Amino acid sequence: MIKSFTFSPFQENTYVVADDTTGEAVIIDPGCYDQAEKEALSEFITDHKLSVKYLLLTHAHLDHVFGVAYVKRKFGVKAYLHPLDNVIYDDVPARCALYGLRGYEPSDIDEPLVAGEPIRFGNTVLDVIFVPGHAPGHVAFVNHADRYVIGGDVLFNGSVGRTDFPFCSHEALLNSIKTQFFTLPDDYVVYPGHMEPTTIGKEKKTNPYLQEL
Repeated sequence: MIKSFTFSPFQENTYVVADDTTGEAVIIDPGCYDQAEKEALSEFITDHKLSVKYLLLTHAHLDHVFGVAYVKRKFGVKAYLHPLDNVIYDDVPARCALYGLRGYEPSDIDEPLVAGEPIRFGNTVLDVIFVPGHAPGHVAFVNHADRYVIGGDVLFNGSVGRTDFPFCSHEALLNSIKTQFFTLPDDYVVYPGHMEPTTIGKEKKTNPYLQEL
């Protein structure tokens, strides 16, 4: 089961991925900003009797990490982030101040995400792939059994991730899409960090930013 929530003024997609057999689950990119959003996430998990095992971050831009402290405290889990994105995560309080966003609660990252070391919960396996460009330590999570990728801000429906932030690289982003996303079968669903889902095949054919790949 995959449940998505759209949170915060940035309209970020937060995902709960649950193993259908055991009810074990992970939360990916908790962008829940205000108390109502935090409670919506918590109520879904409670209502479906899920057991949260991990908090996973595709990357550390502020809209993807608003709820890290809340999720860690509420569910007693550790937060996982690729080490190359620690510099982004450490800058979130300053970025919130720049945008005039109040109430962000800093919290430590507990464990590193390592490309090639799968995340396992219940009978579900998420492969971790390294896809830098939008952020230096950006990763994505691929479920080959169910044929989908939770991709953060790499590939969108008809667009790609921004590369005008500090530590971004447009060249690296395009390379990540070419070598990591577009090598997946066309029918794989992409659950992005913003906007609606798409497929690998659709983006190969129609994405205006990627026709030369």
